[in-house]
Amino acid sequence: MKAADLDLLTGVSRPTVHPGGARAVVSVTHPSVTADAAVGQLWNIPLSGHAAPRRLTRGFRDTAPRFSPDGRLIAFLRSAPKAPPQLYVVDAAGGEPVVVTDRTLGVTEFAWAPDGRSLAFVSREPEQGRYGTVDGIAPDAERPRRIDTVKYQQNGLGYITDRRAHVYVVPVPDVWAAPAISPVAEPDGSVAPAPTLAAPRALTSGDWDDTTIAFSPDGRTLAFVSARHESRDHDLRSSVFLVPLDGSGDPVDATGEHGSFSIVAVAYGLNGVLYFSAQDVGENGRDFVARNTALYAIDRPGSAPRLLTDPEAVDLTESEIVAYRDDSALVTDRSRGALVLTEINADGSMRRLTDAATVVNGVGTAGGTIVASIANAATAGDVAVVDDDGVRTLTDFSRELRAAGIIAPRELTVEGRDGYPIHGWVVAPQDAGPHPVLLNIHGGPFAAYTGALFDEAQVYAAAGYAVVMCNPRGSAGYGQKHGRSIRQRMGTVDLDDVLDFLDGACADVAGLDAERVGIMGGSYGGYLTAWTIAHDHRFAAAIVERGFLDPAAFMGTSDIGSFFSDEYTGTDPALIAAQSPQAVVDRVETPTLVMHSANDLRCPLGQAERYYAALQRNGVEAELVIFPGEDHELSRSGRPRHRRERFEIILDWWQRHLPVRAGGR
Repeated sequence: MKAADLDLLTGVSRPTVHPGGARAVVSVTHPSVTADAAVGQLWNIPLSGHAAPRRLTRGFRDTAPRFSPDGRLIAFLRSAPKAPPQLYVVDAAGGEPVVVTDRTLGVTEFAWAPDGRSLAFVSREPEQGRYGTVDGIAPDAERPRRIDTVKYQQNGLGYITDRRAHVYVVPVPDVWAAPAISPVAEPDGSVAPAPTLAAPRALTSGDWDDTTIAFSPDGRTLAFVSARHESRDHDLRSSVFLVPLDGSGDPVDATGEHGSFSIVAVAYGLNGVLYFSAQDVGENGRDFVARNTALYAIDRPGSAPRLLTDPEAVDLTESEIVAYRDDSALVTDRSRGALVLTEINADGSMRRLTDAATVVNGVGTAGGTIVASIANAATAGDVAVVDDDGVRTLTDFSRELRAAGIIAPRELTVEGRDGYPIHGWVVAPQDAGPHPVLLNIHGGPFAAYTGALFDEAQVYAAAGYAVVMCNPRGSAGYGQKHGRSIRQRMGTVDLDDVLDFLDGACADVAGLDAERVGIMGGSYGGYLTAWTIAHDHRFAAAIVERGFLDPAAFMGTSDIGSFFSDEYTGTDPALIAAQSPQAVVDRVETPTLVMHSANDLRCPLGQAERYYAALQRNGVEAELVIFPGEDHELSRSGRPRHRRERFEIILDWWQRHLPVRAGGR
């Protein structure tokens, strides 16, 4: 896979399954360098027989399909170029989609009412005079913002306190009716009123965000997630609220009095049980470091939640909750570099439905039929049926990418210097070598590499580099103790683990040149890269990308600065300095490429600028690359042309400082 093959990197949404169980619909998207945007459409996937998958819609970017309860309609989100997504419905058999909303800032999520006559959706409501609500008032001409909260920005969005997210309900339009016609002027100059969309009814309001919605099976109640308590600006707690659809009462907090929860997902079971997943963030509401997400059940309104999964053994942080049988739900457990599809029963018993290597990114059900979107070493995204016989893949959306050339990763476990097992993968060119080695470090830190197809590793391996990547202590998927081992001890055992894995991989895998190594990483990976090159000088060069580099400067500049650095590096100045790459930048000798995005609100640009300036002052060869208009997610969801250019810059840096001697790009 080359940088130019980015267009072939296909993603598949969570499937929606027709109530009859004969077919599923997914959104299939990919980064388009031509459009310089992510594009995609809905695809129909037959679940049996010999019919081939086919494209169902032809929008610029159609996502998030959901069948209506009776299966006659599909609702989805459609984005036009440079426009926010709006809610649409289309005849499930095909036809012209009908628009449902025209929200200024678009729609972020939606849910069908059980009777299929209305849709609930979440949308941000802009303050008047901002965000294009008044023609001619550009962003730089808006009124000044008067801020009295700590949390007022969000990476990828910007300011949030003047555009709160709330829940609305709107009737479903008749997709079989004659299309609305805009009238022309009469001879006297009068014009009849133009057809308008049905006005949505607001279910929630207030100076907080309301998201993550789910209808009760009887359609009388809507559950949503919100943080409305007095200390919400200073902790991470949130609650599941219940609001009657008929407007007869205010939202009621269903979980707040029962625990210190940070809610991740919510869904009703087929029997009316309310499921939610949450982290327990402790007495102070801020103890989030490596807290696995557990599943809870509320059997009836007003009852206390029951814990269904052990957070030490199961982690549902990346999972939705999907109702399955009357007394069970489907979730995905983040475990050792996989997302394992798991059925959780009402009594807490569980059954794993997929293996320990497959990454299940989404799941849909109808009756006993389970359809999943999956990724593995051979695909970035495909659709599969999951049953007692295992996983039966129905599509091959990564066929062209495999034809371009991908390399299967080699799984490896290395024993560290203290005897601790370090799990990871090596992606190396297929010829004999010896190959220069790139040590890649993931972000998070409570995240994980997987064995699924990873564009970064593939591009570097295709250029002639062996890519070494592991999940050191601090990572997710190996238990809370593993993740919490670096809390206020960053740059200790995690540093040991990545270096020990590098040494072990070079010793165990043929063709790796242990004398010619580079190091790179983003976010927390940028942190550990910068920390490593201050303590180990073996590396020919380094790339520090979107790094968490100066914990002391995180508070007040990052969208997570009010809690992240306090919990990960502590509040004592000496303790912070003992874990800060900025504090030890004078020890760096390694040529370093510092890469960052101009609009990164997670690890702000100033983190990179101060680190780069210190390198330059100290006489270290360094280069700073800034991507305009991008945020913290550049490498995953940035503009395709910027993503391609990022690869080209990275490969140019390595070719200059760690050249592939027997070939190249």
